[in-house]
Amino acid sequence: MNEEKRGDCSRIDVEYVARLARLDLEPREAELFQRQLTQIVEYIRALQGVDVEGVEPMAHAVAVENVFRGDVPRDGLDRDAVLANAPEQDGEHFRVPLIVG
Repeated sequence: MNEEKRGDCSRIDVEYVARLARLDLEPREAELFQRQLTQIVEYIRALQGVDVEGVEPMAHAVAVENVFRGDVPRDGLDRDAVLANAPEQDGEHFRVPLIVG
């Protein structure tokens, strides 16, 4: 990558980036990506010209509300009913196979 390309941020050297990423691009692919990246850089430059003085930074374009249910305490499951579904149990706990032995 030579000095003139480093100083010119409007052009991204697609072939250089592809080589760094170990991608083997066909010439038509490199040309397409070069055009697309140039359009992206031009769009970003246009956005940099927008006056945002007094605009609050935000993470979302619209207000985000919590969609979860309220944290309301309620009764748990009945132990005997749950243990009745277990393949093995000892009256108070599930019995599982020994994993570390």
